Amino acid sequence: MPETSGPAVQAAPAQGAIAHTDTTAKWFLVSAISYFFIVGIIALTIAAKFCWPELLGTVPYLSYGRLRPLHVNGMLFGWLLAADIGLSLYIVPRLCGVKLWSEKLGVATALLWNVIILGAVVALMGGYNQGFEYAELPLPLDVLVVIAWVMYAINVFGTIATRKYPQMYVSLWYIMGTVLWTPFVYITGNFAVEFTTGTNQANLNWMYVHNAVGLIFTPVGLAIAYYFIPRSSNTPLFSHRLSMIGFWSLAFVYVWTGAHHMIHGPISQWLQTIAISFSLLLLIPVWAVVYNFFATMKGQWYQLRDNVSLKFLMSGTVFYLLTCFQGPMHSLRSVNAIVSKTDWIPGHAHMALLGCFSFFAVAGTYYIVPRMWNTKLYSDALANWSFWLIMIGGLGFFVTLWLGGFWQGWQWNNPAIPFIDTVVALKPVWLVRFFSGTLIFSGIVAFAYNVMATVVGRREYAQ
Repeated sequence: MPETSGPAVQAAPAQGAIAHTDTTAKWFLVSAISYFFIVGIIALTIAAKFCWPELLGTVPYLSYGRLRPLHVNGMLFGWLLAADIGLSLYIVPRLCGVKLWSEKLGVATALLWNVIILGAVVALMGGYNQGFEYAELPLPLDVLVVIAWVMYAINVFGTIATRKYPQMYVSLWYIMGTVLWTPFVYITGNFAVEFTTGTNQANLNWMYVHNAVGLIFTPVGLAIAYYFIPRSSNTPLFSHRLSMIGFWSLAFVYVWTGAHHMIHGPISQWLQTIAISFSLLLLIPVWAVVYNFFATMKGQWYQLRDNVSLKFLMSGTVFYLLTCFQGPMHSLRSVNAIVSKTDWIPGHAHMALLGCFSFFAVAGTYYIVPRMWNTKLYSDALANWSFWLIMIGGLGFFVTLWLGGFWQGWQWNNPAIPFIDTVVALKPVWLVRFFSGTLIFSGIVAFAYNVMATVVGRREYAQ
């Protein structure tokens, strides 16, 4: 299918196509995929520790307390955000009809980003940790993150400012939203939180944690899906107006939802009620997005049989719907009293960041890697294997933790059951979690090998 540009984002013969070098996108994607594989090993080690607590227990650098923040930050910033940045720097020039504003600045950003990730590995394994959820990086690395983000923002807005197409497709809106919202969210969670204590500090931290998902990974993930679903299916987007409704409602609603993590905690009832109300309002942007994607695919579902990118994209859409139905539901006080702080929450979070947004990132990577290197994908069969391994492993992981978490919460609410018995009761759940994680990691290996073999062997498979 020929590559084209422009706000319509539908396949058509390209006229006067621009020769994009995509150097920055390549740097970000190759490093992101490498971290996806490496941090996958860490994730599997953590899952094993739940089943066999003595595993590597005498090695301080491999203790749970050091590996867990390394896994979280590695997946969030080493894999997912780096991949999203690479994909966005592929998308933005094509939707603007110009080259990236500065490839040199982009490559410098990618190099700095890798310095940050490698610094995080050294710091977190060495026990240097700020002690806040999702905000464990030491302060010097936080400063470098801000600098890298400013460099990325200059490149994005510089490209958009010089665009040839006057109309801006929805993916540009979501990417601009990500660029603007991320500093607000990141600075709040990593800097402002240091100037508060007690309940206020916890409130800021959970505001950051929830909005890291909702105002960083959600908008850039949806930008990727809005671009690649029409491109992969060779079908125009169903409704630009509906996409704008989804964007602006997300911008208004999401920022107020973080306090639903502190329901039944030491915060005001009115603040809990506001968080619950806005959590329920999330159904508006979610349904606008999901309906738009499904309507775009009307009459095109047969393509899922042979199109791996579409498999990942539409499965990610279903996971997005489920995630954003779960969130409002477990923010209700009666449900929250059971599932809060249980294994239900990791199951929910993994479905968002792995089942939805990582699926979108993998789909985009499979789509653009052969096009950036002007070659064929190394193996379509291996791509299908990567999908089914991650999908089956993910379902086993998510569903097991939802059921196990609900059971765990029910036991916690029963004063007749000693706490240690609730821990022992979850061992079968954690065993399924470990073996499901093995399938997920096998899918990651298949994906990483497929992409790297495509890049390294491009002369053999060149078109």
